[in-house]
Amino acid sequence: MVVEKGETLINCLAYIDLNPVRAVLVKRPEECRWNSIGYHVQTGNRGNFLSLDFGLREFGVKGDKERLRRYRRFLYETGAVEKGNAAAIDSKTVRQERAKDFRISRMDRFKYRTRYFTDSGIIGGRAFVIDTYQRVKESFRAKKNKIPKPVAGLNGIYSLKRLTE
Repeated sequence: MVVEKGETLINCLAYIDLNPVRAVLVKRPEECRWNSIGYHVQTGNRGNFLSLDFGLREFGVKGDKERLRRYRRFLYETGAVEKGNAAAIDSKTVRQERAKDFRISRMDRFKYRTRYFTDSGIIGGRAFVIDTYQRVKESFRAKKNKIPKPVAGLNGIYSLKRLTE
């Protein structure tokens, strides 16, 4: 299928991005790492891997952050509509997003970065990460001691990734 018009494109993207919500796998579309909104929010669209057009460019919406905000608004408002037996984004969640004007804060981005929770074995304060690693490193047969890395944008939060290396 080739989609050439913004209105059709944004509806197709929203349909796909809302599938994990309808399947009751997640409460919010950003929580899914395997859809486009999840990738945009969790990684900040690292490497410009995906387009930030969302079909909104043709309507004169300029700037990636603004297109992402407007797409999220469209996604949440569309996702709040119940269709048949399919789950919808609950009204409390939609109200919370409306109150933030559908903007993503640094804390939100971190919260949705499921990479940290699936790729990292340990996350927390530096002392907690070091202590926990010392207690579990034998289980991972690590070849060398690992040093916790600070999580960008969150003072005092560290993580250890790839514990088996």
